[in-house]
Amino acid sequence: MEVKDLTPNLVWNFFNQVTQIPRPSKKEEKIVGYLLEFAKAYSLEVETDEAKNVLIKKKATPGKENSATLILQSHVDMVCEKNNDVQHDFENDPLETYIDNGWVKAKGTTLGADDGIGIAAALAILASDDIEHGNLECLFTTDEETGLTGANALKDGFLSGSVLVNLDTEEEGQFYIGCAGGKNILATFRYQNEITPDNYYWFNVQVKGLNGGHSGSEIDKGLGNANKILTRYLWSLMQSYPLALAEIKGGNLSNAIPREASAIAGIPFESKEKAITFLNVLLAEVRAELQTIDPNVAILIETTDAPVSCIDKKTSENLLNALYACPHGVIGMSFEISGLVETSTNLASIKMKEDNAIVVTTSQRSSTNSLKVDIANMVTSVFKLAGATIQATDGYPGWKPNPDSKILKVSEKIYEDLFGEAPEVKAIHAGLECGLFLEKYPHLDMISCGPTILGAHSPEERIEIASVEKWWKFLIELLKNIPAK
Repeated sequence: MEVKDLTPNLVWNFFNQVTQIPRPSKKEEKIVGYLLEFAKAYSLEVETDEAKNVLIKKKATPGKENSATLILQSHVDMVCEKNNDVQHDFENDPLETYIDNGWVKAKGTTLGADDGIGIAAALAILASDDIEHGNLECLFTTDEETGLTGANALKDGFLSGSVLVNLDTEEEGQFYIGCAGGKNILATFRYQNEITPDNYYWFNVQVKGLNGGHSGSEIDKGLGNANKILTRYLWSLMQSYPLALAEIKGGNLSNAIPREASAIAGIPFESKEKAITFLNVLLAEVRAELQTIDPNVAILIETTDAPVSCIDKKTSENLLNALYACPHGVIGMSFEISGLVETSTNLASIKMKEDNAIVVTTSQRSSTNSLKVDIANMVTSVFKLAGATIQATDGYPGWKPNPDSKILKVSEKIYEDLFGEAPEVKAIHAGLECGLFLEKYPHLDMISCGPTILGAHSPEERIEIASVEKWWKFLIELLKNIPAK
């Protein structure tokens, strides 16, 4: 059986189509074009704004004209991560999907179910002629994954609905009514090229095999961070030997916990065996630490040719000290909502640029704005002490929970009537666009829901087939029961 043949067929057919359309963040032209063509094919009213957000409208079915206008919202971009041994061009190649024991996955890449399944559900509703609903506005936003910029730039007056259902959370049976705000801190180190020292043992060290994951919703799982593990090895060597660092890189996106990292470095040749011993000791320690959550972690070392030049000693020392000192993970838990991470930070990526610059990207999240600022300042101070230049993004606001939400009460009753059990009502540590919508449209009554997706933002991303069917049944019933205006 192929993905397009799964049940509910209309949803999976559209999901299959979406997986064939390249849609990296900031390069969503193809999926936007697809949505415009869809609206034309079904004779639906469609608008776009300067941020390329797409709004498709559908009139109420007979007898539902007095229902409040409902906005179904999803984002069109996807996180583009792949395993190093996979050849895939996210700007041009379709995803290769397959079914595995009740789950849909992609071969060696992210699946884009975050938020391709939200797109698919909205399109299925728009395309169907046998679903009862009031007036609908389906909003498809751009560039959610790299800063929620589509939602931030949403055109004034674009929306007329009063109820919004965000289709971008990843646990079926859970309704979200709040989320964290976030921002990024970028630290740039400028280095000089130094002559490669003689009589050095040069090696390429790689951290691999980690699961990675979403830096918001999975930050509390204790997943290994490849950048931190690599730094731990290099910093330890630096304490005992005159380490020369020629290259360092790790991670990719600010909202993903880094799965892989590598460096080219050298120490005096007579200390070669010590470098290998250090690595074996660290690998044993890390495997013991991560045996439950990241059992496949690997640290590999291989001899390499001496590089033409290396990073100057002062900068490499400052860089490694800062990377080691930089906090990563959960900083504090909420006292108001049990089990909710309140504040966290992610040491996301290390990238070398052509102009003798090394850029370290970190991301901070918190459901309390003052604590978001505080952890961003903490990270800033670490890199300032190391002599880096700091750039801070504007960030995005959180979404304060409203436990008295009318759409929440309706949704809870529908879910319990359908499935004989109460849904969980939660807030999420990940960033959702709802906070930005609420700033522009303070009257909106909102919830967020979705099917079960695991491993988002990593090549282990997968969506549970059975959960999609339950979620779809809930959405159909919700459409019938939106309160009157």
